[in-house]
Amino acid sequence: MEDDDHLSDADFSKISNLIGQQVGIKLPPGKRLMVEGRLRRRLRALNLASFSDYGDYLFRRDGLETEITYLINAVTTNKTDFFREPEHFELMQKKLVAELIAQRRDRMPLLKVWSAASSTGAEAYTAAMVLADMVSQRRDFRFAVLGTDISTDVLETGRRAIYPAEQVVPVPPGMQSRYLMQARRPGARPEVRIVPELRRLVRFDQLNLMSESYPYDRDVDIILLRNVLIYFEKADQAKVISRLIGHLRPGGYLLLGHSESMIGTSITMRQVAPAVFQKT
Repeated sequence: MEDDDHLSDADFSKISNLIGQQVGIKLPPGKRLMVEGRLRRRLRALNLASFSDYGDYLFRRDGLETEITYLINAVTTNKTDFFREPEHFELMQKKLVAELIAQRRDRMPLLKVWSAASSTGAEAYTAAMVLADMVSQRRDFRFAVLGTDISTDVLETGRRAIYPAEQVVPVPPGMQSRYLMQARRPGARPEVRIVPELRRLVRFDQLNLMSESYPYDRDVDIILLRNVLIYFEKADQAKVISRLIGHLRPGGYLLLGHSESMIGTSITMRQVAPAVFQKT
């Protein structure tokens, strides 16, 4: 007899298969305790006494249709930091942006950057800070940043743009003074908020990378898809990369996470730096 305080083998297998089919993320048996830990809040919210009851609700009482968004939010991993893998942002500042602007013939071109697994928004806002600094110095381009993610919870965090003060420690002091302000919530731990001038240049949208097509522009200059492909099967990795390449303008760049450098060996693009590829 299986413990009601744990997901049954059958229900964990169903959840694992469902998440794999819906969002491409692998949930091997070793992730079982993590999944249970993250779902306990849902049991309380639904007033369910046990994981056995939750399995009944999902698969035997037709609760899946209303629960799927919460299930995806619970099991997806959302590790993110400001200026994570800073070499990529240094490269944007020193090389990529200048080359992209030089390719353009229009006056004050709009540079489009897409953080395709944006989590709580730290990556999207990091890119926006770097670009805003460059605009203040060069004054010869504009920019817009799109952040997408499957999780509605993290997207809402990105839209609020409020973060614990300790999370923005990696942001250089000059940028902290220009782009962050103290968030005022009585009794809360110290928090900061992205300034409204920068928030206006970043938008967030829900996207499942496993979708057959993406409803976005096909002249994006830089796409960041970092540290998410490692959770996908190889066949799904190739499909996602192929779809994203289709949204890059000629000369545009795809940036993967450094932990995904081996995935990049199958990309039919010119590699210009570690985990950085240019569409030719």
